Amino acid sequence: MTDLFANDTDIANDRPLADRMRPASLGEFSGQRHLLEEGKPLLRAIEQGRAHSMIFWGPPGTGKTTLARMIAATTESHFIALSAVMAGVKDIRNAVAVAEQHRSMSNRNTVLFLDEVHRFNKSQQDAFLPYVEDGTLTFIGATTENPSFELNNALLSRARVYVLKSLTEDDLLAVLRRALADDDRGLAGAYSISDESLATIAAAADGDARRSLNLLELAADLASDGVISDAIVAEVASGSRRRFDKQGEYFYDQISALHKAIRGTDPDAALYWLARMLDGGCDPLYVARRLIRVASEDIGNADPRSLQLALDAWEVYERLGSPEGELAIGHAVAYLACAPKSNAVYTAFKAAMSDAKDKGSLEVPMHLRNAPTGLMKDLGYGEGYRYAHDEDDAVALGETYFPDDMSPVKYYHPEPRGLEIRIKEKLEDIERRARKKEQQK
Repeated sequence: MTDLFANDTDIANDRPLADRMRPASLGEFSGQRHLLEEGKPLLRAIEQGRAHSMIFWGPPGTGKTTLARMIAATTESHFIALSAVMAGVKDIRNAVAVAEQHRSMSNRNTVLFLDEVHRFNKSQQDAFLPYVEDGTLTFIGATTENPSFELNNALLSRARVYVLKSLTEDDLLAVLRRALADDDRGLAGAYSISDESLATIAAAADGDARRSLNLLELAADLASDGVISDAIVAEVASGSRRRFDKQGEYFYDQISALHKAIRGTDPDAALYWLARMLDGGCDPLYVARRLIRVASEDIGNADPRSLQLALDAWEVYERLGSPEGELAIGHAVAYLACAPKSNAVYTAFKAAMSDAKDKGSLEVPMHLRNAPTGLMKDLGYGEGYRYAHDEDDAVALGETYFPDDMSPVKYYHPEPRGLEIRIKEKLEDIERRARKKEQQK
């Protein structure tokens, strides 16, 4: 129940520190220098009071909501904030009605801010498009997911996408120090904290300004006599998790970085990205399965042991679990990164699949067919087949194994690396002997 005798200051101080410290001007805003430098379109829109529809795409705590509020304030627009987690088409219609009322009564524009816009499905996104088109609403959406995948083309064509970046530790330190120095909204004069502890909080916040202020506030709540000790900060920061969304943009960016580091023969970077993913909460079995793909796609026959090692790492983790089993995955990552690389089988398989789809159901040549019955033998099944083990070196030189209506195609081109050096030499020797035999006919 609300205390009827509470004054405005008490009520304001009940709000979370992160909300109280929300920047009220560009001078208080930290980060996003790539968007807010002199001459940048977003800065011009804020300074000149000219709003346009836009999408803010970036991690949590990077200022998406704050920038939307600043744009509404500088353009003297009515501001409506909705979250796609809770809102639906009915809420959009209500917002449109309010916007039309402001437009007709005071000629005032309305900024509709929709947080987590990626949670809206395609039909819900379509609901406000006509009102963006006719100027009833200036739409600003915020998302942590890639708009290319989550937003429909009609909406993207009407809004400019701005990419926000995680705040640096220096940015976060500025946010924390401002909160400690602010007399009206922050913690000025009430608490003391060492520079080392501030740096610990900034590191634990992982680029998120909101998280940094929440951690500072939690530490302040645990402090006695106004002293936020290093021990308190260490305890608060120890529960912090790195940013990792498990199925969104950061997930796929990091697994892509791990895969490319292995492909690029950089075991150190590969181990770093593995550690980042595990630290962020990624399922180790997902990484183990991905390593099997890497072993086939990027190493192949250059080192066939890689595939077995990846399978072994998967099995070890299933038997031991975390954290012991994670070392086996690290073992596989380091080995795969150092192994000779070849995508020859991967490329050959893709080419063969393409021909299989494009050329239709070509018949199996008669000499390659089995003849388990007398009728099939009478029809010529298996006639003329040369049993390779009866030939020199178990190779039937000049034999054709492609369909009769398809010219032989060379899909597999072994790389001059690892075991494929030997494979390449063997295949070239077979080709050379087959040509010589053909010339002797």
